[in-house]
Amino acid sequence: MARLQDHYKEQVVPQLMEKFGYSTVMQVPRIEKITLNMGVGEAIGDKKVMEFAVGDMEKIAGQKVVVNKAKKSVAGFKVREGWPVGCKVTLRRERMYEFLDRLINIAIPRIRDFRGLSAKSFDGRGNYSMGVKEQIIFPEVEYDKVDTLRGMDITITTSAANNDECRALLDGFNFPFK
Repeated sequence: MARLQDHYKEQVVPQLMEKFGYSTVMQVPRIEKITLNMGVGEAIGDKKVMEFAVGDMEKIAGQKVVVNKAKKSVAGFKVREGWPVGCKVTLRRERMYEFLDRLINIAIPRIRDFRGLSAKSFDGRGNYSMGVKEQIIFPEVEYDKVDTLRGMDITITTSAANNDECRALLDGFNFPFK
């Protein structure tokens, strides 16, 4: 079992039950999945770019990545229907907790000029989204082998009903908010 999963069961659950007055453990919000998404618009001109992006993301996530294809042709962006335009990966259970552990304790402290994550990035339904400007904050990605810096979106989906419950849950994992 992952380190953060133990921490969740032993400390976060009792803390949240006390704070919000839940009658059963099943009411306590939990993290359901973490989704990583990388839009790779440059892949239109060069197919190699997508291979590099997929390789980086597979190293970060530790599992296979799904390549997103364009749903429609858009002349303004010079995109044809069916061309690869991005990649995503959904982490659940064990891998999700291991990724969250690496994100909080290793990757986020390596962000340049970091002053805390925005507390305004909750969507109102108990989910949190954040953007990362460069993939080299993750130690799995070797700095010398990176062709260009690419950003990605990280979305943490929880079972929390509202922002307050989600914020309390993430605070229990020592999320560095402003």
